[in-house]
Amino acid sequence: MNDLPPDAPRLRAILAHLDKQVADHETVGIYLRLQRDAVRAALARAEEPPPHQRRPGRLPKGAAPLHSMGITPAPTRPRFVVQQKRTPHGPEPSIIHLGDCSMIEGTPHPISEHDARVNLTEPTIEACGFCRPDTELGMDVG
Repeated sequence: MNDLPPDAPRLRAILAHLDKQVADHETVGIYLRLQRDAVRAALARAEEPPPHQRRPGRLPKGAAPLHSMGITPAPTRPRFVVQQKRTPHGPEPSIIHLGDCSMIEGTPHPISEHDARVNLTEPTIEACGFCRPDTELGMDVG
């Protein structure tokens, strides 16, 4: 989806369609969120005035802020999170994930890069085999 239209009306129509699809189809939600973010970025570029007409801190004449159109920026995600699971037989090993991993179950808890690195040295904490935070941290020994 690299060839997006350059004009704002078509980008808004695509964005509205993608937002509806994300809401209706959670199984493909991750892919659609990525596409939606690409459309939002293209829309921001399309609505941006040429560099010689920009004024710091001001919108172009007649432009409405994106939030007034119901468009909100995607929330930022933590870079690393820890997933803890409790079972009737006791806790399972905690799992460290990248913040955008699609394999996170339950409520993840954000942690710093330093904490992720330290926790991955603990025997009761594992790295997610899908998103591989240990590789991201340069700790992959395999």
